Amino acid sequence: MTVTLRERLIALIEPVLVRLGYELVELEYAAGRSQAVVRIFIDKPEGIAVEDCERVSREVAALLDVDDPIPTAYTLEVSSPGFDRLLRTPAHFERFVGSRVFVELKAPRAGRRRYTGTLQAVNATGIELEVDKQKVEVPFDEIGKARLAG
Repeated sequence: MTVTLRERLIALIEPVLVRLGYELVELEYAAGRSQAVVRIFIDKPEGIAVEDCERVSREVAALLDVDDPIPTAYTLEVSSPGFDRLLRTPAHFERFVGSRVFVELKAPRAGRRRYTGTLQAVNATGIELEVDKQKVEVPFDEIGKARLAG
């Protein structure tokens, strides 16, 4: 299996963030013609301040300068996850059991691709939602995108 640049960046950056006391919520990589954008969303229990974004930006920029994994010029952006926080890992889902979430599947299931409901449970293979009073089980490998829903 080929590792994407995004996956390589996550593997490179996430340990540094954990050491600094932050959680990597999401990493977006968008390649442009002349310049790419690396967008990092971070969090910690007490929330994120501008100083946190500045600190992470300095540390990650230094790391990327040394490792140089991006083949073109790039812009680095660091941000908090916001109210519609993305859910990427099992730990993210576990933290928000009982919350209202939006899940988009990679491929439609019985003609339906999007679900919004209450996150009921998380297990080793996936999540369980309550959508319109019905139980919906979704394996992690079927989830395309997931985020908190207002």
